[in-house]
Amino acid sequence: MDRLTAEDMVMLWPDELWPQEIGCLAVLDGASLIDPEGRFRIEDVRAVVAGRLHLVPRLRQLLYRPRRGLGQPVWVDAATFDLRDHVRVCEVPAPGDQAQLLLTTEQLRARRLDQSRPLWEMWFLPGLPENRIGLLIKIHHALADGIAGLATIRALLRTTPDRRAEPPHPWTPAPLPTARDLVADNLRRHLTELGRGLSMLLRPATTLRQVRSGWAALGELISDRRGPVTSLDRVVGPDRNLAVVRSSLDLISEIADTHHTKINDVLLAIIAGGLHGLLRSRAEPVDDLMLPIYVPVTLRKGPRDQARGNLIAQMVVPLPVGAVEPATRLQQIAAETAERKARSRPSLGTMLRSGIARWALLKILDRQPVNVTTADLVGPRVPLYFAGARLLEAFPVLPLIAKVSLAVGALSYAGQFNIMVVADRDICPDLDVFVASAHNELDALAATCASRSRFAVG
Repeated sequence: MDRLTAEDMVMLWPDELWPQEIGCLAVLDGASLIDPEGRFRIEDVRAVVAGRLHLVPRLRQLLYRPRRGLGQPVWVDAATFDLRDHVRVCEVPAPGDQAQLLLTTEQLRARRLDQSRPLWEMWFLPGLPENRIGLLIKIHHALADGIAGLATIRALLRTTPDRRAEPPHPWTPAPLPTARDLVADNLRRHLTELGRGLSMLLRPATTLRQVRSGWAALGELISDRRGPVTSLDRVVGPDRNLAVVRSSLDLISEIADTHHTKINDVLLAIIAGGLHGLLRSRAEPVDDLMLPIYVPVTLRKGPRDQARGNLIAQMVVPLPVGAVEPATRLQQIAAETAERKARSRPSLGTMLRSGIARWALLKILDRQPVNVTTADLVGPRVPLYFAGARLLEAFPVLPLIAKVSLAVGALSYAGQFNIMVVADRDICPDLDVFVASAHNELDALAATCASRSRFAVG
């Protein structure tokens, strides 16, 4: 029986207040997807998706919540499944520029997924210049974390421009589990947990090390020292502003190599520079300001292209937002992340397994808020294709929650390093200031590289 894991449940419980849906906005060279009359070939596209659904069975499953006493929610096959509910078209209004594409993306992001159906959607967005077509893929966070989300999307794409649709594999939905099945499965799981607990008692030294490790990681989240209060420290509402920053993976890698840091450190430095400019433009004090940011840490060991579900820990890194040289800022960030990455971390599901623990943590985070989050995702190095159309660029779309009013996601793909910034619209109406400041920080870091003349930042 395919129950939601504790990690999946963490992504589900805040959903009523703050939708936890992740996504990817891509742009395709869509000439082959437009017929001679200028219409988008939606049925051809659906046929391509239908031929690859067997690679990700979760795309035909929905979330089933048993009645009280029968255990956690279960992934079950949808009794009926219609691709027309999931693969759809939305025209980008004229003039079809980047601003309209991002506005259309936000309007579709704001539409909640129907939880009576499998929790994903694929929107094709024609109307861009030069026969380009936007592609927005939405997936509920309970179904996948960032790495698993990329693996899911990757399963629908190819490495060759083959336009042919594969014949769909036969599929018959399995029946819902009976109450008796659910009771038996729930009992087995409780006995397994009890056995695990007894095993821990028989290995006190190992258990003590694990507990100490967990408390050290949790200590980052519940530090006694209250973080700095800025204008970002407000509960997020329903609306978002979106913006993008384009760069190349070669440039980001050379910056990292030049300063003996990691690519993720460079991303954090870019974010810190953006925050510096944003807060300074609001006449807020930034001298010596250290602003904490959430940085996810994957706990996966196996091949990433087969990743499913959620398996992450959370790290909190203080960003030096104050007035320092970009190279100095990057070095300070690298030192912090190296120290924190060396710590062993339990998954979010382990730390927040009970409802009481989740409630307590929300109360603590309300008192000691972190207002910025990030994710650095490694995509394929080679170009990908959908129904023969080349995927030109892609950007991750992250969710917001509680007082996390700014999210910055980066995705490397086919030599690109592209960033999507998602912000609460009321808290960040001036998101363009953050983006311009982030560009300036990237330019300043690029100027420290011997080969900077080879790169262009868009």
